Amino acid sequence: MGNIDVVVESCVTKANVFIATIIAALTFFLWAWINQPQEEPAWPSRIQGFSFSPLRADQDPLTGVYPSAAEIDADLGLLAGKTYAVRTYTVEDVMAQVPELAAAHGINVALGAWIDKNLERNATEVQSLLSIARDKHNVVRIIVGNEVVLRGDIPNEQLFQYLDMVRRTVEIPVSTAEPWHVWLKYPELAEHVDYLAVHMLPYWEGVNVDTAVEYVVAQYNKLKAAFPGKPIVIAEVGWPSNGRTRLSAMASESNEAKFLRRFLVRAEREKYTYYLMEAFDQPWKQQTEGAVGAYWGVYDVERNPKFPFTEPIVRIPHWYLLAGLSVLIAAIKFALLLLDSNSLRHRGKSFLAVVAFAAATAAVWIIYDYLNRYMTIGTVIVGILLALGTLGVIMVLLTEAHEWAEARWVTDRRRAFKPMPDGHRGFPFVSIHVPAYNEPPAMLMQTIEALQRLNYPNYEILVIDNNTKNPDTWRPVEKFCAQLGSRVRFFHVDPLAGFKAGALNYALKHTAAEAEIIAVIDSDYMVNKSWLTDLIPQFANPKVGIVQAPQDYRDQGENAFKAMCYSEYRGFFFIGMITRNERNAIIQHGTMTMIRKSVLEQVGGWGEWCITEDAELGLKVFEQGYEAIYSSNSYGKGLMPDTFLDFKKQRFRWAYGAMQILRRHLPALLSFKENKLTVGQRYHFLAGWLPWIADGFNLFFNIAALGWSAAMIIAPERIDPPLVLFSILPLTLFAFKMSKLVYLYRTSVLSTPRQTIAAAIAGLALSHVIAQAIVQGFLTSNKPFFRTPKLVHSAPLFRAILSAYEEALLLAALWCAIIGVALQQRIESADIVLWIFVLMVQSLPYLAAVIVSLLSGFPKLPARFVGVDVVNVSPLLAPSLSDNKPAALSCVLNPDYVHDKGQADNGGEYPKRADAP
Repeated sequence: MGNIDVVVESCVTKANVFIATIIAALTFFLWAWINQPQEEPAWPSRIQGFSFSPLRADQDPLTGVYPSAAEIDADLGLLAGKTYAVRTYTVEDVMAQVPELAAAHGINVALGAWIDKNLERNATEVQSLLSIARDKHNVVRIIVGNEVVLRGDIPNEQLFQYLDMVRRTVEIPVSTAEPWHVWLKYPELAEHVDYLAVHMLPYWEGVNVDTAVEYVVAQYNKLKAAFPGKPIVIAEVGWPSNGRTRLSAMASESNEAKFLRRFLVRAEREKYTYYLMEAFDQPWKQQTEGAVGAYWGVYDVERNPKFPFTEPIVRIPHWYLLAGLSVLIAAIKFALLLLDSNSLRHRGKSFLAVVAFAAATAAVWIIYDYLNRYMTIGTVIVGILLALGTLGVIMVLLTEAHEWAEARWVTDRRRAFKPMPDGHRGFPFVSIHVPAYNEPPAMLMQTIEALQRLNYPNYEILVIDNNTKNPDTWRPVEKFCAQLGSRVRFFHVDPLAGFKAGALNYALKHTAAEAEIIAVIDSDYMVNKSWLTDLIPQFANPKVGIVQAPQDYRDQGENAFKAMCYSEYRGFFFIGMITRNERNAIIQHGTMTMIRKSVLEQVGGWGEWCITEDAELGLKVFEQGYEAIYSSNSYGKGLMPDTFLDFKKQRFRWAYGAMQILRRHLPALLSFKENKLTVGQRYHFLAGWLPWIADGFNLFFNIAALGWSAAMIIAPERIDPPLVLFSILPLTLFAFKMSKLVYLYRTSVLSTPRQTIAAAIAGLALSHVIAQAIVQGFLTSNKPFFRTPKLVHSAPLFRAILSAYEEALLLAALWCAIIGVALQQRIESADIVLWIFVLMVQSLPYLAAVIVSLLSGFPKLPARFVGVDVVNVSPLLAPSLSDNKPAALSCVLNPDYVHDKGQADNGGEYPKRADAP
């Protein structure tokens, strides 16, 4: 047998290596395909001119910090022999020395004067320009003002005066620099210049790089036709190496290289006079032109060439290093995902491999792309947030993918529920505890009556009513229990601290001495008579500490709201609990649960400090090394919340309690404390909380998104949309989670399309309250226990809407942001469109909350509105029901099935609620 196991293990390992190798090869091929070398014309040995701003990384003309003369001289020395001329934009400060320094390197100068709204400064600039132009023979052109008309800084007539005065004073050709379309719009400009100084920057106009050179030629020809005989100088022509995408224009180093090398060949053929935009990257321009303003240089800010001048162009020159790194990271992640996953079929392993390698490749690409930006304090902070966000998204993606694979593509269930053989069926004494607070008497009496019908011979029932103030609520139950004999005991305790956990600990103290097993159900549950008979035998194994059946509900056919809730609930019990059970890591729930009494006492009873005392108890039991048995068969059905507000309160309690548990047990989960938790148990508890934690961070993302969008609306010319990377992360996570939900609900839960949509909407509707619970769970520790009311009147429509007022406000804010961004920003760039789409997607959970709240305000809206005419049976549930009597199966399949009280011993039926329609 040992040899067979070795052979099987060897085959599994080889299969895993084969899958990883295939996906790694495809990953490497993808990197290679994207980075294929592209042959482009060679850069000339010497070009006609560069736009020249010689500022370094820590310099900024807006604050008056200029380079030294030595630094400018070094830059001109770098350009010597590579260009005939440079163009400047101002003669302020040390920039006045450029002509003299350039002459020493044999470089001519197109001398510029900066013109803006400051008329006093303008006059000083013009006078300085005239003084320099008279003395420096290498000043071959003068440019008075840069895009002054485009910005509208001063009236055109004022600019004409400056131009006319300079032309009268010097014999050097004079012009002002404007984009090509400004010259066509204001042809009178040409009357005041000696030549047209034209800006040709097709990137700003969203032109694809492959047609950009032809676009420049076409606009040049338009100017030539409009102003015959007037010389034309292309004063700026270039392409940025980084920045936002505008329509079809993508900023990248490879595209910059491609455009410039193609343009230079065409310019030589067409005999153009031009100045490339620009010699060196200028990070300071991010303040006035957005992020892209920093990246127009042929050389970076450290004066290194940004691309090859003669060799083929490759999008990422050292892509093979990044490919290797992504493959290495992916291989490690894939190996971790396959730990203790021998039951996964090849399809499941292949799916995980694709996700792992795709995630690693995306992460490496994102980090590489971001590190190619110029870093400031702001960009470093943003980069850290981006890295953390990327890590978080990848962690959630991988855990979601792991659950997806293990829910669908396994050879068998290693810990599937197996009934104990008859020889192992004993009848240890069971104490059933029913905690109650302010519960409707008729409902609670139904629950007790159903427990009376259990076909198990050896048990007691303890009903603990704690803190109910109204005697008319608890005394009828007390009287009812007194009539049932010694098996049923009723306790009314007021006051009693500790909420539900306090009541259960009180019951534990009053449990019969001979009891070996404690069973707990909620006060609204109607149990199957075989509950104890079927499940108690599992305790014959001394390692078993917990036996758990799923929470289930019987009122899903009551209305559309409850049908949606029911669709949402089912996913956890027929997907999450099944996969967690494979590693003995289920979440214990406080109903339909059983625990060995000695184990309960060993771990100190129910935790009164935690509002999810049931889940916390389960983790304590695992820490002691005990096992839990999970049966996917439904043995009892309760009632769902009647209103959306109660639905939210219930989920708040679950999520807040999860954070309480995480804070208290984190050392144990991370092995800082000695315990018997397995690696698989640690993984499932931490990974299981990740999606909720992600909801918490998503709340901060939405607040930041609203703030950023407001800035885009207020200052559209200065504030760009967030990096595309920030848009891709939430969209990817949302798309993946929705795909997983749809696939697993359709294949594992067997939901209809309408039920699947209902589950998705109900789940999304809870996102905001979960986020609140997570944030508050990290910051506080004393939130009160929220009881879920039963058999209350559904909220009127107005109150139902009010239950989602926060979500409605956030929905309105996001939609206003969408409208504002669309109106203020030109929807011409992929990043703008993507950001608007992000805002739309981020608004969906809030829209879902409003929809569900509205549905809860219409209690008579039939369940069939969301496709719950017939409730499908989970394939995990169906086998265990197959031996039941027809009446039992009818009840499960038909929520309106009513069991005849005269057949009370025909187990498995769930009576219809007394007041149900």
